[in-house]
Amino acid sequence: MKADIKLVAGNSNRALSEAIAAYLSLPLAKAQVRRFADMEIFVEIQENVRGQDVFIIQSTSFPTNDHLMELLIISDALRRASAKRITAVIPYFGYARQDRKAGPRTPISAKLVANLITQSGVDRVLTVDLHAGQIQGFFDIPTDNLFAAPLMARDIQQHMDTSNVMVVSPDVGGVVRARALAKRIDAPLAIVDKRRERAGESEVMNIIGDVKGRSCILVDDIVDSGGTLCNAADALLADGAKEVYAYITHGVLSGGAVARIASSKLKELVLTDSIQPTEAVKVASNIRVISVAQLMGEAIGRTATGSSVSSLFD
Repeated sequence: MKADIKLVAGNSNRALSEAIAAYLSLPLAKAQVRRFADMEIFVEIQENVRGQDVFIIQSTSFPTNDHLMELLIISDALRRASAKRITAVIPYFGYARQDRKAGPRTPISAKLVANLITQSGVDRVLTVDLHAGQIQGFFDIPTDNLFAAPLMARDIQQHMDTSNVMVVSPDVGGVVRARALAKRIDAPLAIVDKRRERAGESEVMNIIGDVKGRSCILVDDIVDSGGTLCNAADALLADGAKEVYAYITHGVLSGGAVARIASSKLKELVLTDSIQPTEAVKVASNIRVISVAQLMGEAIGRTATGSSVSSLFD
């Protein structure tokens, strides 16, 4: 079966693509994904993919539009090269935060991006921790949403005394995600109730739950500016928490986020490599990265053989 699988990597996260390929004991297909002088993207698949099961590994992370366009053009190249099936493996799905009309005359960009990916010739999608579960329904093709929770639970059990741990959702909207992790490590749950005064700023109001003397773990899918995370850590410590950690799937970390987290009261921020870590992330003393390569590699292998992907999370 492996002879019929091809892995094609875009430029968004080469290190993760190579790690997934190593897990599957497969080479990455020879492909050229480069820019013309005016920054138009050019793709050439340099080996035969006719009748093959092809997986494109590409996060739509910063620069989001460039990486999304690469994904679409790679897909078109593969479709025209007669690939049997094209699966877009998108460790981080950008535009996911625009999943509903937040106000009058605003777009639902996540749906638009889902349409673009489908129209480019993709037959199915594999992604990790979508910002909102309903985005699966934006695609008119099979979409598997993998969860980083088992990975995080294993890491927590290896690095911490779970008898004194409390899992904390940084907002009411993330309770389902936090509860799933709390259940895996048999820990209680608390919630940070925050009120956002204006876009990009968050004001922590109060903590729902008793965190006194606990090692608190903030859990979320995305960390962007880092403001919410740092404010939540301050609020938890002010409420008597012993120490505060954070486990986040996607480290968007825009602007001065890394510096903000490095100088914050967070003991440690643990990210996955769904977005390629920058040099600043690698050298930050309180940021650590764990890999989703094995999880994604296993899901790719199961997709190729028609085995169950959901049983990965039982």
